[in-house]
Formats: sequence, C-alpha cells, structure tokens
Amino acid sequence: MGYIIAGAVAGALVVMITLFKLMWRVAEPNEALIISGSRHRTEGVGDGLGFRIVTGRGTLVTPGLQGVRRLSLDLNEAELNVECVTTQGIPVRVKGVVIFKVGDDDVSIANAARRFLDQQKLISQRVHNVFAGHLRSIVGGLTVEDMIRDRERLTGETRAASGLEMEKLGLIIDTLQIQEIIDPTGYIKNLAIPHAAAVQRDARIAQAAADRVATEAEQEAAARKAEATRNSEIQQASYQAEMDTATARARQAGPLADAASRQEVVVQETRVAELEARRKEQQLQIDVRKPADARAYDTRTTAEAARDARISAAQAQAQETELAAAAEAGRVRIAAEADADATRVRGLAQAEATTATGRAEAASVEARGLADAASARAVALARAEGIKARAAALAENQEAVVAQELAEQWPQIVRAAAESFGNVEHMVLLNGADGMGELFAKALAMGGTGLGLARQLLSTVGADGGAAGGAAAAAAPGAAAPAAGAPAAGAPAAVATVSVPVPVDAVPAGFPTRDGADRREDEESEQD
Repeated sequence: MGYIIAGAVAGALVVMITLFKLMWRVAEPNEALIISGSRHRTEGVGDGLGFRIVTGRGTLVTPGLQGVRRLSLDLNEAELNVECVTTQGIPVRVKGVVIFKVGDDDVSIANAARRFLDQQKLISQRVHNVFAGHLRSIVGGLTVEDMIRDRERLTGETRAASGLEMEKLGLIIDTLQIQEIIDPTGYIKNLAIPHAAAVQRDARIAQAAADRVATEAEQEAAARKAEATRNSEIQQASYQAEMDTATARARQAGPLADAASRQEVVVQETRVAELEARRKEQQLQIDVRKPADARAYDTRTTAEAARDARISAAQAQAQETELAAAAEAGRVRIAAEADADATRVRGLAQAEATTATGRAEAASVEARGLADAASARAVALARAEGIKARAAALAENQEAVVAQELAEQWPQIVRAAAESFGNVEHMVLLNGADGMGELFAKALAMGGTGLGLARQLLSTVGADGGAAGGAAAAAAPGAAAPAAGAPAAGAPAAVATVSVPVPVDAVPAGFPTRDGADRREDEESEQD
C-alpha cells in the first residue's frame, strides 16, 4: 500500500514538474516575450492591446490559451547606398551605415512588435528606405562643398529628420555614419585639382628650398674639408720641427750634460748655504725672539688683566650708581605720590568744608530771608489790621475818631500855628488884646471849617467802601494835625497869610478892621 502511495506522489510530482516546464517561459537579456491571448494593460500603451510584454525575467503561460513569441532586442545594421542630387544639380552617391535596435521601454517594444514581429528580417530594409528618403531631401538642399567640408551637419540633419519616424517604429538609432560620397561626374576631382596644383607648387618650392639648403651644406662641408686639410698640414710641419729640435738637442746632449752637472753642483752649494742661513735664523729665533716675545706676552697679559680689572670695577660702580639712582628715583616717586595723595585728600577735605560752609551760609541767608519776609508780612498784616480797624471806627463814629485825632495832634497844631506867627516880620494889631483874641478866634474858626470838610470827606469815603475808608483813615492823622485852625495843608497857608508883612488894605474881610477914616486919622497922627 505504501509503495502505491509513494508511486502516486512521485507520478504527481513528475506531472507537476512537466506542467511547470510547459508553462514557464524565460526572456533572455537580448529579447522580449510577447504573450498574447489575455488582456493586459501596459503603462503608456493604452488598453486593449491583447498581449503582455516580459523582458529579463520569467513568467507563467497557460498552454493552449496564450501564445508566446520572441522579439529580438539585438543591434541591427542597415547599409545606405543612396543616389542623390545636390542643390547644384550634381548627382552624387552617398554611402553610409545605420546601427539601430528596438527600444528597451514597453512602448517601443509594443510598437516594434505590432510592426515587425513576423517580419524581423525586413527591419533593415525598412530602415534603409526611411533614411534614403530623408537623405535625398537633405542632400538636395546642400552643395557638394558643404557635404565634403561638413559631414557632421549632413549626419545630424539626417538623424534628426529620421528620429520621429524611427520612434514610431519602436526603433532607436545608436549610430549613423556617412562613409563615402561618390561623384560619378568628376566634380569632386576637379575641385581637388587647384588644391593639388597648390600642393605641387608648394612641393616644388619646398624641393627648391631643400636643394638650396643642401647646396649650402655641401659648400660648407667642402670649406670645412679644406680647413681640416690645412690644419693637418700645419700639424705635420709642427711635428717635423719638433723632430728636428729633438735631433739638435741630441747632438748637444754631452755639453748640456756637463753644464747640467756643474749647475747641479752650484744648486747644491746654494742649498747648503740656504740651510746654514736658516739654521742661524732659527738659532736667533730661539735665543732672541722667543724671550722677547715671552716678555712682550707677559707685559701684554698684565696690561690686559689690569684693564679688565678697571673695566670690571667701572662696570660695578656704574651698576651701583644705577641701582642707587633707581632707588632714589623710587623714593622720590613714592614721596611724590604720597604728597600728591595728601594734597588730594586736603583738597577733598577743603572742598567738603567749603561745600558745608556754602550750604550753611545758604541756609542762614535763606533763614534770614524767610525771617525778613515773615517780619515784613507781619508788619504789613498789622498795618492792614490797623487800617481795617480805623476804617471800621470811622464807619461807626466819625466824630469821635476825628476828635481823638485832633486831641492827639493838638500840640503839633498849636506849634505849627506858633511857627507861622514867628515868620511874621511886622504885624499890626488892631484893637489891642481884643484884636489878638479875634485873630485866634478866626484861626480856630478856620480850623472848625477844616474839621467840617474832614467830616464831609470821611462820610463820603465811608459811603464809597472799606478800601476808600481805609485810605481816608490813613490820611486822617495828617489832616487832623492842623485841625485846630485848618487841615495840615490849609493851616500853614492861613498862617502864611498873617506871617508876611501885608498892608492894612490887604487884611481879609473876616478879620476885624477899621474904616477908611480911622486909617486916615492914624496916618495923620503918625505924620505929627
């Protein structure tokens, strides 16, 4: 039973593997699988294509329901051999090659599959036809010279013109090369003739220049050859002279040898004398010069030591002086700084004292001012109160106030009246003592008249208001002073009338006097 089950499982496994192999398809790197028989949406292509594109991977295919075909993505080559006519009307043949392939994107594969899936061998012919048409159109707008000199322009314009159509076919251009331009009329050859002639001319000129340079080089070589020959002959003659000289010297070798021997003897004797002189000189060096040099060295060393000692002493003294000067300078600086600090402290103290004194004086002046102001204010208030009281008294009892003022001022009034009579140089009294009494009575009557006027003025001022009453009360003492005979201003005037010498006719009507007969009698009596 177990064997049967194992065999069934193995058979099922074999069947599944066989079915998987039949259904599994793998796309090679250089091809695309076109799977038809089921609707599939490809991005950028649109709906309803009825096939699916698979590249670079495997996929499952349902046998009998789906068909699988392969589209090659390899490079393809299309040779161009196109007869064209230029804008000059010259026929030319253009040979080139186009290398192209199916695009790698799904849109290009779909376009190529719909056009070339069963005709992949005809793709090169289709591409040749496309490029041939565009190449004829472009060459028709160019000259032969443009085609020869600017092949990149011809290539670029052809590629740009064919690009849109190749895209519609799902193909992309990898390379476009214009290999050859054939001219059956010989136009290009004729174009080359002037250039060839120019090249030949330049070649002949270059050949002539080369010949000239070669000739100059040959002549220079010949000159150098002649110079070398001359130098060789001169050297040979020189060698011959040297050989003759050697032969002559060989003949004189014996006498010269004797002379050389004698000369060697003289040289040796001279050397012996020189050696003896050097020995004596060295002896003198040892006996005389060395001791003298020793004594001179001793003297020089002693002098240098003494000089160094003096220099060291001078340097030490200079350093000591410098240190003393630095210490003195430090002390002076410290003293100056102390004096400056003391001066600054004294100045600050004096400034503070001056500030305090000024503040005290200002406070004292302020206090005195305030006291004076308070005193003046008190006096003014007292005067104002007195004037106010006097005005109130005048308003209540004018006669009593006036009487009081007259009583207080009566001595001044009598004194003023007496002074007025004292200024009279000549006074004529009529009726004796009665006349004097009448005079004083008249004066008192005038004072009573002034008193009435003062009362009237006071009543008027009291009716006008307190301020005017105060002014009248302030003026009352001055007016009441001469009230015995008249007001202060009127009394001197009345007395002045009596105090000046006046004729009898000028006596006022109010004063007692006699008639004209009495006056005549008096005059006659005076004449008698």
